[in-house]
Amino acid sequence: MDFYQTWLPFIYLYGIGGIAFVIGMLIIIKSRALRLNYSIHSKWVWTLIYGFLFYASIHALFIFIAIGSK
Repeated sequence: MDFYQTWLPFIYLYGIGGIAFVIGMLIIIKSRALRLNYSIHSKWVWTLIYGFLFYASIHALFIFIAIGSK
């Protein structure tokens, strides 16, 4: 499998998803639905960011393992 079948979909998925994630975070911060000066809200922001990066890294790891095992 080449780059276009493995990494390009990954980049598209997390690139477009990341843009949507950032836009969503900006909307909820600007609408004051989420206030970063509240400690519980700040914890949720870091949890969401960590979750996005965690799933992206797990996905990348599995792609890397699958490519290396052929």
